[in-house]
Amino acid sequence: MAVIHRTTLTPTKLELLTAWLPTRPWYRGGPATPELTKAGGFRLDDPEGEVGIEFMVVTDTSGPAPVHYLAPLTYRGAPLPDAEHALIGTTEHGVLGKRWAYDGCHDPVMITQLLALFEGKAEPQTQSLTDTPDREVTWSYKGDSPLSVATLTATDTDEATELPVQPGTTVLRLNRVLRPGPVDLPEGAKGHVTGHWSLTDDIPARAVFAVLR
Repeated sequence: MAVIHRTTLTPTKLELLTAWLPTRPWYRGGPATPELTKAGGFRLDDPEGEVGIEFMVVTDTSGPAPVHYLAPLTYRGAPLPDAEHALIGTTEHGVLGKRWAYDGCHDPVMITQLLALFEGKAEPQTQSLTDTPDREVTWSYKGDSPLSVATLTATDTDEATELPVQPGTTVLRLNRVLRPGPVDLPEGAKGHVTGHWSLTDDIPARAVFAVLR
């Protein structure tokens, strides 16, 4: 169970993401610096209690219309081996000390727990409270075989990050650019995870965060 500490982060998560988001191929902003606010998301627990796992939604209001991004993040107390390409940055936690923040799509702990969520073996948690399930997150999996990582090779497209998983030729897709509205699953989807956030006028929004196909 992850414990939520009421403390400081220097730099903050939003400051780290402000520098990192424009380097991504799915970033929709222009030359101006992103103006980010935390809009929602959920957490998953690492069974070993070592890695923080957060699916954060941030809204960028620097352009003519708000853009909502899904940022799956992991937080570690030491560098993740061979993952320099996935490092978003480091931050000083007021209780835990130095933390390494990674794009969670390249972190085996996050992917393992996300697949467990698809299968109903992990429980989504609220972002700001300790040991409090997030009842607004929904999930499904139509397959019969256990899910596992085939190879931790994540590839960015212009709107998502994809990586292969077992069984067979299944692909896990994490939607990076979120569009509020009716939750429509792609034809032939084997499973999905739906999350929630708030629009700039505090209206609740939902979208598919991750899908198996």
